[in-house]
Amino acid sequence: MTLEINKSVPAFTAVSTSGEVTLKSYAGKTLVLYFYPKDSTPGCTTQGQNFRDLYKDFKKANAEIVGVSRDSLKSHENFKSKMEFPFELISDPDESLCALFGVMKMKNMYGKQVRGIERSTFVIDAKGKLLKEWRGVKVPGHVQEVLEYVQTL
Repeated sequence: MTLEINKSVPAFTAVSTSGEVTLKSYAGKTLVLYFYPKDSTPGCTTQGQNFRDLYKDFKKANAEIVGVSRDSLKSHENFKSKMEFPFELISDPDESLCALFGVMKMKNMYGKQVRGIERSTFVIDAKGKLLKEWRGVKVPGHVQEVLEYVQTL
């Protein structure tokens, strides 16, 4: 199944740093769902810090941020606490959310093919419709670009 822009995102339930969350948990708000490869790695830390630093601006635009990776809940809780993230992190070890959003890709790491999360961001509107997606994201400037898009909604 592939998600399409301007189509509803299927309902989902996931485990996050605040307990169970569903797509409906964010009804009435714009949801910025960002997928990242691994907790506490340089690019993922920088990306999370960028979202953290602009969090108040996202809140002003009625947007909620949620990060997703395959790391364990314990890893997420440590990462969130250490980086003082004001938003939730979803643990997706079985890759069900990753599969729904089609973010699992073969990547080269140190000359070897490995399967991992392609850094991607999705904006879902207050009614659960997918508005925009960024795939193969490069960290520098990305969060600012997402914020500018959300502020136009």
